[in-house]
Amino acid sequence: MRIHKEGRVSLLIVAIFIVALNYLMVRITHNPYIVYPLVALSALLYLFVMYFFRVVNRPEVNDDNAVIAPCDGRVVVIEDIFEEEYMKCKCKQVSIFMSPLDVHMNWYPVSGKVEHVSYSKGSHLVAWAPKASTDNERATVVMEMPGNKKLMVRQIAGAVARRVVCYAEEGDLPLQNDNLGFIKFGSRVDLFLPEDVQIKVSLNQRVAGTQTVIARLTK
Repeated sequence: MRIHKEGRVSLLIVAIFIVALNYLMVRITHNPYIVYPLVALSALLYLFVMYFFRVVNRPEVNDDNAVIAPCDGRVVVIEDIFEEEYMKCKCKQVSIFMSPLDVHMNWYPVSGKVEHVSYSKGSHLVAWAPKASTDNERATVVMEMPGNKKLMVRQIAGAVARRVVCYAEEGDLPLQNDNLGFIKFGSRVDLFLPEDVQIKVSLNQRVAGTQTVIARLTK
């Protein structure tokens, strides 16, 4: 299993913590009913962190007329809104919640030019809460697509997630399914799409990054 580069420091910290905790417990007691379960739980914790930071290799779906899922997870919001922060127009919002068991790599949903990148500190509400999109720690990326259409991707940290990693820089020309970033532990990604797109997913549907068509763009 390949480990994402964002997980290397976390795995080192977890390993040091586990070794120190088990060493301390052995010094305190030699009771096998305490030591052995602790060792087993420590091993499970380390394996879980490895699993969380796993890298997946999939055959990518490439479609210039489609918006592809930027992450794995469950669709928790589909609605028409007025996006006030940057787009300043009516949009369709699709939000995807990632549980701690989902792959937490994020991908570009379309090809285009990165027009705007911003990072905002904030609270850590549960990721599916309506205010998480505007109140939580987040990174926002606005892309200009062919035809002068714009799309916004927002990575949002949740109650467990404490760090959003975004690789986008203004002026970049990423291709669909290139690596956008990573969010550490349970989180959410919002898509703000042109008002005239055709949504191809439904509420509570499971989606897979680089695989699922979220919406189709009108020509």
